[in-house]
Amino acid sequence: MESAQSKAKLTPSTRPRKSRLASSLARRLSPGIFALAALMWVGEPAKGVEPAQGDAKQVDLGGGVTLELVYLPPGEFTMGSTPEEKAWAVGPEGGWIPGTGREKPEGDPRPARIKQGFWMGRTEVSVGQFRRFVEETGYVTDAEKPGGWTQCFDPQWDGYHFTTEVVHPWKRMPGKSWRDPNWPFPNLDVYPVVCVSWDDDRAFCTWLTKREREAGRLPEGLEYRLPTEAEWEYACRGGRPRAFFWWGDELEEGEGRLNISACDFLPGRKKTWPLGKAPWSDGYAFVSPVDHYGERGRNGFGLADMCGNVWEFVLDHFDPQGAHEEAYFVDKDPHPVCRGGNYFDVPGNARCAVRLGIHSPTYSDSRDGFRICLGRPVAGEPAK
Repeated sequence: MESAQSKAKLTPSTRPRKSRLASSLARRLSPGIFALAALMWVGEPAKGVEPAQGDAKQVDLGGGVTLELVYLPPGEFTMGSTPEEKAWAVGPEGGWIPGTGREKPEGDPRPARIKQGFWMGRTEVSVGQFRRFVEETGYVTDAEKPGGWTQCFDPQWDGYHFTTEVVHPWKRMPGKSWRDPNWPFPNLDVYPVVCVSWDDDRAFCTWLTKREREAGRLPEGLEYRLPTEAEWEYACRGGRPRAFFWWGDELEEGEGRLNISACDFLPGRKKTWPLGKAPWSDGYAFVSPVDHYGERGRNGFGLADMCGNVWEFVLDHFDPQGAHEEAYFVDKDPHPVCRGGNYFDVPGNARCAVRLGIHSPTYSDSRDGFRICLGRPVAGEPAK
């Protein structure tokens, strides 16, 4: 579990039926050819055909790098969390510290509706995908600018000397960035990119929108952007109206599905994270490769790592009273929102309803990443 001090975060359509012609072709074509045709249709629905839930398509980023999107139809869900869920989060299994008020910004359960379908990244943006953006544009992240810094793991940390409180292992580090987040291991292209700010994330989206539009591949009226809070929570729940996690309310059913604080030794040590943890090994004390858990790690919409691995920036600014159905922005002192929990987090911090306000649009951290969506422009979004 993270504190405001350690992390500088605030606490308070259905598919059209096949035609007779399509059925006839299916009987006449060889299985292999038909399978290929079906794959091509799923990858890119015909012009004028409404996508269906689960349709996927690959976005070419150049240099042999791609990014996969999954279509989510309009729908309804319950935003927020019940008193029982909040109580679980601060209990022994959830692992939060009672009395901090960390759970209050989730708000009470309330109906929410996603009025328009959108495409969502199957995974968090990876190091390799972000590298393509930087290679093509020369972009310099906030952490890399003169005077810049990012929050990273302190290899000298040992929070086990303290019996009354845990000293958190992150500190401000100039000279570190998405290129080198100070991991005690190589920063592979398959890991989710971290140490990127809300501003950096939006710059990636702007680049991809421009790139796809110039190539004539961007559907009319759509753009690449961060998901709104409501879109993110709807996507995270994976088609369930309401539950603690996307698979249900039982933590034990999360084994083999997500990367959070669990029974994994820190690299080079014989100790685990000292806070509340899942009672199994998820294979990684720090970040895991995106989509590492495969089908078991994907929710009802086919999205991977929606809970755990790294916090994901969304488009909205933080409202301590709870998330909004429509995107929420403020004019002064904006605090972008992160969702989903991370590899260091206790189980109670990796639920669908959990939300945090970040210190500023330029703040970055080795626990924070992002996921993109392809949807209609959002009214009121601050200028990039």
